[in-house]
Parts: sequence; C-alpha cells; structure tokens
Amino acid sequence: MQTLTVATGPYPVLSIMVLVPLVGALLLAVPAVRGQARGLGLVISLVELGLGIWAAILFDPHAGTVHQLAETRQWIPAMGVSWALGVTGLGLAMLLLAVFLVPIVLLASWGEIPADRQAGFAGLILALEAFIVVIFTARDVLLFYLVFEAMLIPVYFLIGRYGGPDRRRAAIKFLLYSLAGGLIMLIGVVALAVYAPHGADDGELYLIQNLSQGLTSSTGVTRGIFITFLIAFAIKAPMVPLHTWLPDTAEQATPGTSVLLIGVLDKIGTYGMIAILLPIFPEASRWAAPVVLPLAIVGIIYGGLAAIGQDHLYRLISYTSISHFGFMVLGIFIGNQIAAVGAMVYMVAHGLSIAGLYLITGFMARRTGTVRISELGGIARVMPLIAGTFLFSGLASIALPGLSGFIPEWMVLTGSFSVEPVYGILALLGVIIAAVYMLLPYQRVFTGAPAPERVGSQDLDGRERLVVAPILVAMLVLGLAPAALTGILDGVGAQTATTMAQAAPRPAATAPVTEGSSK
Repeated sequence: MQTLTVATGPYPVLSIMVLVPLVGALLLAVPAVRGQARGLGLVISLVELGLGIWAAILFDPHAGTVHQLAETRQWIPAMGVSWALGVTGLGLAMLLLAVFLVPIVLLASWGEIPADRQAGFAGLILALEAFIVVIFTARDVLLFYLVFEAMLIPVYFLIGRYGGPDRRRAAIKFLLYSLAGGLIMLIGVVALAVYAPHGADDGELYLIQNLSQGLTSSTGVTRGIFITFLIAFAIKAPMVPLHTWLPDTAEQATPGTSVLLIGVLDKIGTYGMIAILLPIFPEASRWAAPVVLPLAIVGIIYGGLAAIGQDHLYRLISYTSISHFGFMVLGIFIGNQIAAVGAMVYMVAHGLSIAGLYLITGFMARRTGTVRISELGGIARVMPLIAGTFLFSGLASIALPGLSGFIPEWMVLTGSFSVEPVYGILALLGVIIAAVYMLLPYQRVFTGAPAPERVGSQDLDGRERLVVAPILVAMLVLGLAPAALTGILDGVGAQTATTMAQAAPRPAATAPVTEGSSK
C-alpha cells in the first residue's frame, strides 16, 4: 500500500493557475475584445506558462511523491467533495508539458484558424487548459471525475467547429466513447462513497490519501470498482481494443487540437493509472496485470503495423501513438522501477514529438492541400525546413539516441527484460516496426522529384519557425539531459513498482519507497 503525504504550499498557485485561463476564456467571449483574440490569448497562455514555472520553482524535487503546493477547502460537504489540489512529480511534469504546448498551439493556429474565428478557438483552448490543471493536480477523486467529464465540452467544440469536412461525425464518435468511459467511471465513484474507509472527514470523503488506506483488499466489489476506472482510463489512454475513436478524431481535428488531445489529454489515462488506480486499488491492480500487460504488447505491435498501412499522415501519426501508449502501460504494470520511471518520461517525450509531427504536417498541408502520402513526393527539395523538422520529430518519436524518445523507451525495455524477457522481446518488435512506419513515409513524402505544382512553394515562415523551434529544443534537451525529469519521478516510479512488483511473473528488486520533505 502506498503512503501518500501532503505538503501545503505557501501560495495558492495551483488555484491561480486554474483561474487565469478561465478568466481569459471569459474575456475572449466579450465582443469588444474579440478583435484582439490572437494577442490576448497568447499573452494569457504565456502568463500561465510563467505560473507553471513558478510552481516548478516552489516544488521540492527531492520529494516527488509528496502532494506539494497542496490546497484543501470544503466544496460540497454534504457529498464529501473538497476542492483539494496538490502536485506530485508526475503531476508537475504533465502540468509543465501542458502549459508549454498551449502557447505554441495558439501561435500555430494563427495560420489555420481565420482571424474572425480566433476568439472562439482561443477561448476553448484556454478553458481546456484550466481543466487540464485541475486534472493533473486533483487530490479528490470526485473532483477529478467532474473535470474529466467537463473537459469533453471544449474538446467536442474544438473538433466539431474547427475540424475537417467530416468533423461532426468525428466529434460525436469522440464524445460517445468518452461519455461511455465517464459513465462507467461514475459507477465506480458512487461505489467509492459506499465503500470509502470509515472515519474520513465528511467533507473529504473522496481524498485519494484517505481512500488509499481503506481499499487495499481484492474482494469482488473492490475489483468491480477498479474495473470501472480501468475501462475509463483505457479509453482515454487509448488501449486496444478501445482505441478506434482516435484515428477518426485525429484525421478531422486541427493539428493544434490533436497536439493537446493526444499529446496531453490522452495522458490522463496513464496518469490516472499511476495516480488513482495503483494507490487506491493495489491488490486489484496486481490482479489485473496478467491481462493488462498482454494488451499493452498488442497495442505496441498492432499500432505500429496499422501505422505502416496508412496513406493519411494524420491517421498514421495517431496509430503510432497507440503503439507508444502500449509502451507506457507496459512500463506502469510490469513491476519495475526503471520501467515505471521510463513510462512517465515517455508521457512527456511523446507529447513533444507528437506536437512536432502534427504541427509540421499541418504546415505542409496548408501549402500542398493534402496529407495523402500517395499524393506527395519530393517535398524536401522545395521545403527543406519542413522536411528537416518532420524528420527530427519523427526520429525523436522512434527513439533515436540523443533525442527525447530514446531514454524512456530504453528504460521501459530494460525494466521489462529484467522482469519478464518475453514481454521485453515482444516490445522490442515495436521498435523495429517503428523504424518502418516513420522512415518509409518520410521517403515517400519528402524524397524524389517534386511535382511541378510544388516547385516554388514557400518553406516555413518566421512565425512557423518560432512555433517549432522550442519543440525541437525541448526534444533535444530531454534527450541529452533527462536527469532533471527522472530525478523528480524516481520516487513515484519506486511507489509504482512496489505496488506492482508482486504481479510480475518474475519480480525484480525495486528501490525502497521513501518520503522526502517539502519546501
């Protein structure tokens, strides 16, 4: 059982981070300021980035397992719901990824969303950012659930109003899958109210640290509650066979929407497994591992093979993500500290490479009018910067040494081999497949002679270079200096491995779980 500790922060920085983008979204709804939507939205997102950096400065990296900067206020006492926020090392990593990507997405949207529609788009992005902050900092399970459902609203409109020609069907499919997962989770949340540990404060019934001390058994009821959460997180992750909404959504959504949806929001699935499932349901998590681990392997191999067969670049990138999520889930449930830390670093690295791939593909699509591989060719000769940045992002995605994807993938594979070599070997097949699904499309799209109508096409302009530069730098920094991130995740990884070690077929030794002090 994990022991969760909380350290109250000197300032309510997390609540401020929720409030700022919400206020910004409301401002953009005022007719008088809609004409300034581009600049105002970007400024607000940069303020939010500054607040995220402030939170990182206040965070004690030596106490990554502690919920730091914590705030606890009664919200709905009759239901046992509290406004309880706090951030662990993993939550901080995801928070920083989100606030880093939002201004990049807004800046990129200046070329894909007409000026007269910028206010609505930017407002939805900022509202979504506020929900993201709550999701990755919530210490109250019901609060987590409420925001888990509420964020479907801005995502639905981002897809349905600003996407491609078949955007409404894709938005409805996304909504149906997400609502199904949310309704199933609601059953589990209600059941928690019945089976929550006795003695919990009436206004703090759903706090994770209270629940983690009372649901350690693996009874039929506990397993049933666990399954409701697991299904919801598996849809969000997305895990095979609950993944089919993702390619359709990615095909129709704007590149910026896909960056936030797949690069950040889908990590709610893997984050929820680490932050909610394992602490509250340790025995049930071990019970489910023999099923979850093979599904992770299936996702790795199936996602890669499906990507190879795609002619549509957006769909191809979405299928590669299904494969990558398989690596993350494998690292979480295998029962090894190295693999667990690797899975968490993978969550960040994947968000960066996905941002590069989707945004660069979007820039190319606006110039060529297509993302069909069969309709492209020779792009490198007329748009060398687009070709180079796509290749850089693609190589980071397939774990080229020195770039962001290498360290987490190596950690997951190493940790898996040490516990169960069969899983490691099968996951290694995904690495081989990855080289095919990324390099073969690159050859078809970017090499060879360009079509006559492509000659003279404009390469990346100044704004677009400003969009991609920080992403490329971040991928390089994470690849060359990952210790800053792995350091704050080691404790969370140790807790994850300790919880899951008994589920692994051949348990590996894990570091002892220790609690650090908070600033």
